[in-house]
Amino acid sequence: MANVTDSVFRKLFAKYGKPDVTWTEFVSADGLISPGRENLLHDLEYSSKERPIVAQLFTGHPDAMRAAAKLAAGMKFDGIDINMGCPDRAVERQGGGASLIRDPKAALAVLEAARQGVADAARLRRAKQPIPVSVKTRIGYNALDLEWIRLLLRQRLPMLTVHLRTRKEMSDVPAHWEIMQEIVHMRDEESPETLIIGNGDVMGISDGLAKIRASGCDGVMIGRGIFGQPWLFEDIHARGGPRDVRERTPEERLSVMIEHARAFERAYGPKKGTHGASTRGLKSFAIMRKHFKAYVNGWPGAAELRAELMTAENVKAISAIVKRWSRAHKGKSA
Repeated sequence: MANVTDSVFRKLFAKYGKPDVTWTEFVSADGLISPGRENLLHDLEYSSKERPIVAQLFTGHPDAMRAAAKLAAGMKFDGIDINMGCPDRAVERQGGGASLIRDPKAALAVLEAARQGVADAARLRRAKQPIPVSVKTRIGYNALDLEWIRLLLRQRLPMLTVHLRTRKEMSDVPAHWEIMQEIVHMRDEESPETLIIGNGDVMGISDGLAKIRASGCDGVMIGRGIFGQPWLFEDIHARGGPRDVRERTPEERLSVMIEHARAFERAYGPKKGTHGASTRGLKSFAIMRKHFKAYVNGWPGAAELRAELMTAENVKAISAIVKRWSRAHKGKSA
């Protein structure tokens, strides 16, 4: 998710509870091969603790995808995932994301270009084989389109992630998990080696496991459910099997929120120049507000604290607001 699963947030997951596989936020392949790509390269930064990690790219242009896939493979990612499901209109205007559902010919050209790009990188590195190229998509554009899913399965993908809503539905309706069994059956017919990952309305570990058991898919991807919970996967390999995470106290949540904000400011905020002047930050601190909404909820007084946090423009202000709240609510939080 753009401006959510950035390198800072992923490092928190690596620290507090790592998932089986981590995806980067999706990155424009066109941008990666353009002048000034340095800012986008920050979106592909990762640490070894995040492995296995997959770089997610989007574009509607095969040439851009081939070059970007070669670049990402050269950065030693464990895989590349092509986003063919994002409903953002700016992404679609570039021919990427969900627009590829309506243009299967272009979609297959982009997929082939990605495969060529990782093969180019493998030859340069003298690797035994290219890294895998997978796809994330939706079940249709304006309506359910299982032939689109079948077409992708016929490409013998190592993995296909299916968001169980159409592009038209965005995230405004419940995900259609009742369709997953049919998709799995189709996979068994067309490409038995392809792993099917379900996405949409997965609220936690136990919910994900229940959806896997009910549908027969090979795993689930959690998107919106990760907000405010970098510890979400802490018990995924716990003795006796995965279980849902321990509920954090308000103090614990606020402590990690400040840690997150501080790391974000350090990585993306303004930097002091050689003559004392500040350079412009790579990302606006306002991006953190979506995280504040997730960290600060579920206890008396959270709404008021959250509203105050929305006015903060840096970590210093965040820390001051939280200190005031902590002094006023010492011993009162539930």
